[in-house]
Formats: sequence, C-alpha cells, structure tokens
Amino acid sequence: MLDEPDNISGLKVMVIDDSKTIRRTAESLLKKAGCEVLTAIDGFEALAIIADSRPDVIFVDIMMPRLDGYQTCALIKNNTEFKNTPVIMLSSKDGLFDRARGRIVGSEQYLTKPFTKNELLDAIKQYASKAA
Repeated sequence: MLDEPDNISGLKVMVIDDSKTIRRTAESLLKKAGCEVLTAIDGFEALAIIADSRPDVIFVDIMMPRLDGYQTCALIKNNTEFKNTPVIMLSSKDGLFDRARGRIVGSEQYLTKPFTKNELLDAIKQYASKAA
C-alpha cells in the first residue's frame, strides 16, 4: 500500500440518484477505491438506509422523483444524529442558484454531472476526515 494519507478505503459511501447509470458508475469507482457503497434511487429509500447503515459520506442527486436532493439533504442535516455527515450534491445543472440552494440546505459541496473519478474521490477525501 502506498503511504497515502487520504486513503478512503473502508469508508461507507451512499449514492442517491434515480439514474441507474450514475449509481453504477459511482459504485464501480468507489468500490475500486475500497469503499463500501450503498445506493438508493430516491430520498425516501435513502433515508431508511442512512438510518440503518450510517454512511460516512453521502452523494445526492438534486433532480429525483418524490423527494428531491434539496429535501433529502435538509432532512439529513435536520436530524441530530446525521447533521455532521457530509452531503455532496450531484447535478447536471451548474447554476449559481442551484449551488446556493444546496448550501442553504446544508450540503458541503456540489459536483456537476458527469463527474470524473478524481472529482468523486477528492470530494470524499476532503470530507471523510470530518465525518470520522
């Protein structure tokens, strides 16, 4: 093992996205980095998994049916048990308004889709230490 101080192996990462392609891509990249990956297709499904599994970092898509990313993030951040869990918004939109709204509901970062492997892993490295 290289002496990588920001090793993310062993972290539990949740990916909430209604796109199967995005979930599979993120899951594949994260598993190769040694992460345990949890996925959900929307906020409702995600909240039950989060309560049971306690992920270290959560990626959430903004545009989803039933419960969108902003609502999901707000629910996570309003829960005292999970308010310190880093939430990173995912969106195909790269507007200032969307980024600002993400900050208002408490997200730590905003990644624009399609994201690169490095963007995904760097986001986890940046926030995983805070979660630990």
